[in-house]
Amino acid sequence: MRFPFRSYFKSHHRQTLSSLRFILDSLFFLLSKFNPMAGNQHATPHSDDPPPFDPSEPSIPISYPLKTLEELESRSYFDSFHFPFTKASVKLPPYAANELPKRPRLLVCHDMAGGYLDDKWIQGGNNPDAYAIWHWYLIDVFVYFSHSLVTLPPPCWTNTAHNHGVKVLGTFIMEWDEGKFLANKLLSSKDSAKMYAERLSELAAALGFDGWLVNMEVSVDVGQIPNLEEFVSHLTQSMHSLVPESLVIWYDSVTVDGKLNWQDQLNEKNKPFFDISDGIFVNYTWQENYPKQSAEVAGYRKFDVYMGIDVFGRNTYGGGQWTTNLALDVIKRDNVSAAIFAPGWVYETKQLPDFQTAQNRWWGLVERSWDISQNYPLTLPFYSNFDQGHGYHISVDGKQISQTPWNNISSQSFQPLLEFFGESTAGNLEVVVDLKEQSYNGGGNLTFNGTLDDDIHFSARLFEGKLQLADSPVHFTFSVKSNGSSLLGLSLEFTSAVRKQKSVLLASWGDSLMTMTRFVRHFDNVIMPRRVTKLETEPSWVILESSIAMEGYMLTKIHAVCYKLRPEVHKSERQGKTMAFSPTEYHAVLGHLAIDSRTQNSNFPPSTSWLVDGNYIEWSSGSHGSRKLNVKLVWKLKDGKTHLFPKYYIYVKKQPNLSIAEPNRSLQLVQEYLGVAEVEAFYVSDLVVSSGTSRIKFIIQVCSLDGAFQKLEESPSLDLDVQGS
Repeated sequence: MRFPFRSYFKSHHRQTLSSLRFILDSLFFLLSKFNPMAGNQHATPHSDDPPPFDPSEPSIPISYPLKTLEELESRSYFDSFHFPFTKASVKLPPYAANELPKRPRLLVCHDMAGGYLDDKWIQGGNNPDAYAIWHWYLIDVFVYFSHSLVTLPPPCWTNTAHNHGVKVLGTFIMEWDEGKFLANKLLSSKDSAKMYAERLSELAAALGFDGWLVNMEVSVDVGQIPNLEEFVSHLTQSMHSLVPESLVIWYDSVTVDGKLNWQDQLNEKNKPFFDISDGIFVNYTWQENYPKQSAEVAGYRKFDVYMGIDVFGRNTYGGGQWTTNLALDVIKRDNVSAAIFAPGWVYETKQLPDFQTAQNRWWGLVERSWDISQNYPLTLPFYSNFDQGHGYHISVDGKQISQTPWNNISSQSFQPLLEFFGESTAGNLEVVVDLKEQSYNGGGNLTFNGTLDDDIHFSARLFEGKLQLADSPVHFTFSVKSNGSSLLGLSLEFTSAVRKQKSVLLASWGDSLMTMTRFVRHFDNVIMPRRVTKLETEPSWVILESSIAMEGYMLTKIHAVCYKLRPEVHKSERQGKTMAFSPTEYHAVLGHLAIDSRTQNSNFPPSTSWLVDGNYIEWSSGSHGSRKLNVKLVWKLKDGKTHLFPKYYIYVKKQPNLSIAEPNRSLQLVQEYLGVAEVEAFYVSDLVVSSGTSRIKFIIQVCSLDGAFQKLEESPSLDLDVQGS
């Protein structure tokens, strides 16, 4: 059985059961460190009885928490082999790095089976069904929670949250008997409290996340309260100094008289901690009038009060689960903020009919109560391939490069704001992020399936932005594949302070006159694509490019438009005649969307501009004369400049020994996809190099912010001779 910060059981039962959970979670975490991605040849452990985990030794990069104050004080984490990999690579965009908006906010606290599951594998795992969140447009703050002393968010969560404009917090928690012992050490003096606060701030700044949830769920001697206040105050100040507009949020637990006594509201017993921090996460067993009372106590800081909701429904207001929206309605009405705890309930309890559908349905209820918090696009370039960070294959420019199931939340791109009602999207077409149909880029698509008559069109919301347009044209590029007469375009809505709103259709390819005639009454302007390209290698994909100049306007909405122009034809088997008919079947796939103000393609530094090296090289013997290689690949630009590249795809080519190769045989070396890196390093583990291979080449394919990939033959690389070949 699971327990959030507080359960409704009697105190001694609660402490016994949660202490047991703490022990089990600790054992689970330690054991799970040695069971990476089962079945992945690059990640399988060497032994069923591995040695104790030594973070200083090279191994598959993982994210892990700190268990002791000694680890925190000694800064040993910074000496870990894993430290460079655990840094988030995506910074908050400027608009999100500012102070939180003055409105009710939504904080989401992720808690799942002790944490550090599929998400701890920094370079990704092979579970296509791994948990992820993709409704970031509803969220302001994300907390990664576990029952370890110092919970450091895995970088995959920080990367994708930052990409969507959401701040990320780690958790500092003390609970039960061990927590009481640790609290005595932490609060032994004001100097001690300040030192640990500075260590926490240093960690957050170094790893690139935005602050802490402080959960002191232990009783404290009343004489230590001044030191506890010093800890919270100094942590808040030092975080603000190192990471401007960062957050320290206090959890409603211990009171100013030192008692562990959850108040379920903001009042005089916990307000002193609220006053010296950036907000309070109120325990979730509140009553209906508590949000209003808390707002009155908070005064002008009422939006810094986050009323807790336990999605598992353990004595929470409204019951949680499928009625979480009841609590959200009350919180929104009383004009304070909300804190949703454990939305992974949908995943953990295997809600029907499947996780994808249940997740969309549950967050759809949240949206109808809370509304949208994040808008995008806001700046250019803007790019989305609809990747959710898990799937069954990976593609680049329409060509599949891997058929291995995978998960890596860092790969999640901007997510569409699909509207869900009941079991599917609204309307007569089903619109879903499809992980199984071959993608254009990454591992996801938007698919549109169902029925559609020839004389109507269907619209589906994709994005809601606030993109102010300048005098230069804006260029839209999107990839589509479809069946028969199914066509897919984009509708854009623009607003202006001095002019009326305008709607524009970026039409699909086809009959221009018929398209104009069909849509002129529905849109202010209809634009045919200026360029239509079919890929030579993957002719099913069509790349559409359109441009528009809307100086003085703001792009606010992007919708997909599904339509047909003419009936399809078929031959009557009975009469042998060609006849027109009006089919209702519709199928189209949107592979990606890119918006930019530039007309030229992405410029990548040439391969000679990079320094690529291999560290921690280790060869070992494999079966049938093969060799196994471990190596840490690192790369950087020679000029020392920082270029903003969001990710790198890593490949390997294996060169046979020419002295034993068949004479006159043309060697066609095929690159093998190894994985993706968000930092300028990648650890290759247990790479099997068959006998007869003399040389291997690692290729680092650079990806730009607009979704373009550098050509493999022009990408930086590293050659290594095979030891013993």
